[in-house]
Amino acid sequence: QVQLVESGGGLVQPGESLRLSCTGSGIMFRINTMGWYRQAPGKERELVARSTSTRSTDYADSVKGRFTISRDNAKNMVYLQMNSLKPEDTAVYYCNTHPPWTSDYWGQGTQVTVSS
Repeated sequence: QVQLVESGGGLVQPGESLRLSCTGSGIMFRINTMGWYRQAPGKERELVARSTSTRSTDYADSVKGRFTISRDNAKNMVYLQMNSLKPEDTAVYYCNTHPPWTSDYWGQGTQVTVSS
């Protein structure tokens, strides 16, 4: 059974940083492309960063240069370092494989709110 657990979200001011963490069971992160996604109120879920099994990465244009995805395969964890946060980064953040493991499974996510 697949389980993904995200953590590390919170309320921060514009310009501040957060580091999100994701751990999972039932999925071997080291052989999968892992992604961080986000969903803002009233918007569709979008991919913001992904890391392949060979650790190549790419990012949505909106976060490029500010967010960094990394992984610790030994711990089956993936991280998202978010710097210079903006109000438009406010969303619930999820990790999953890319493409998603199944169409209907998502963890509980972690809320990131950027507000002054």
